[in-house]
Amino acid sequence: MTKNNKKLLQGLVVGILFGFFLQKGGVTKYDVIMGQLRLTDFTVIKIILTAIIVSMLGVSYFYPKGMVPVKTKSGSIKNAIIGGLLFGVGFGLLGYCPGTIAGAIGNGAVDAITGGFIGIVFGTVIFAMLYERLTKNGVLTEDKFSEYSLFHKISGNPFKVTLPIAATLVLVMYILENMGI
Repeated sequence: MTKNNKKLLQGLVVGILFGFFLQKGGVTKYDVIMGQLRLTDFTVIKIILTAIIVSMLGVSYFYPKGMVPVKTKSGSIKNAIIGGLLFGVGFGLLGYCPGTIAGAIGNGAVDAITGGFIGIVFGTVIFAMLYERLTKNGVLTEDKFSEYSLFHKISGNPFKVTLPIAATLVLVMYILENMGI
């Protein structure tokens, strides 16, 4: 098996596991996502925070040992705002994000197939067709905020920074859980 095929297989396995855990956590359900947007059900944020904690601690362990690269891309605050607004409108209207659309399709949700999947395909095609024009007219820019992450800036043991952050996030989840939402 070539290196590229191995990476593709790893990506497929991780994607399947990700979808499985999204489905088991209930975040592929329209009502759960809309509850998050209405601030009445915090299942989504608890799952996201759990993923952040696990990833952050995993990278804290593996990065210093050279076992996992930390690659970040420079970006643009303006582009992030434009993309975030577009994402938010679609998320609010449909009640799914791209990851949860895939899980909802797996659950057989017709709205995820018709509105979500078709919307992603058309949105991608429209963006690809307009990309050159958006770049040329200055709508999309490269402000290039830092391409370095927290892990690039920490000297010494990264756990000195990530453990307190993880503890704070666990406390936030504990509070949310005890609020009964």
